[in-house]
Amino acid sequence: MTEESIVRLSMFVGVLLVMSLWQVLAPKRELIQGYKRWPANLGLIVIDSLVAKVLLPAGAVGAAMWAEQHGVGILPALGFSDVLTIIVAVIVLDLIIYLQHVLFHAAPMLWRLHQVHHADRDIDVTTGLRFHPVEIVISMLIKITAVVAFGVPVVAVIIFEIVLNAMAMFNHSNVRLPSILDKIIRLLLVTPDVHRVHHSIIVAETNSNYGFNLSIWDRLFGTYRAQPEKGHDGVVIGLPEYQDEPTHRLDWMLKLPFVKKTLKEE
Repeated sequence: MTEESIVRLSMFVGVLLVMSLWQVLAPKRELIQGYKRWPANLGLIVIDSLVAKVLLPAGAVGAAMWAEQHGVGILPALGFSDVLTIIVAVIVLDLIIYLQHVLFHAAPMLWRLHQVHHADRDIDVTTGLRFHPVEIVISMLIKITAVVAFGVPVVAVIIFEIVLNAMAMFNHSNVRLPSILDKIIRLLLVTPDVHRVHHSIIVAETNSNYGFNLSIWDRLFGTYRAQPEKGHDGVVIGLPEYQDEPTHRLDWMLKLPFVKKTLKEE
């Protein structure tokens, strides 16, 4: 195992444990299905990792190395310092992820994949890891394209991927933040209360708060909603068409994009 892999795995396990403990000590909401969702949600990330490793073994880091070796991309041509290039690259990648998220909601075929994430009837730290393998592959291809097009440095890719993974677990977590702290953090970053709105059963709320890291994109593009219509205690999580289905089962999640017709398509 490489040093990079050890760092990534350590950060992943560390954040998962911290957020899991925080959820137990200071939960925001009472979960409907609770921990019976965890085996499938965690199992999905194992499958995702294996599929990505087989189909795209080099990943975004490999793409960054190739771009650097061949001197391609927008950022190297701008003549920024190394530090500024890394900062700009991370911000650009975050914007790409925001736009990708909007696209996965807007395009019916992509929504069929992304609904696996939204079908979870609870939202907690494991929801941030719950994505269909085909969505993961498409997402990686988009990221690789962006990395090459902008000439993103290798270190920026590693930083961004670690931060994105950690933030996904943080802002999907069922944790209670002091309201004053939430108000301060959400000025720049996506908090659990901000992202919970995105998982509401109400379509207008589902189509809001797309950001994973920075909250500025939703504010800038007019997709920001401060609070859910029914409050955080009253918001229903999930998708209306799957409230009575076994959304906690791994086989159900894997088959969902191919056997179900979504309300967005009707």
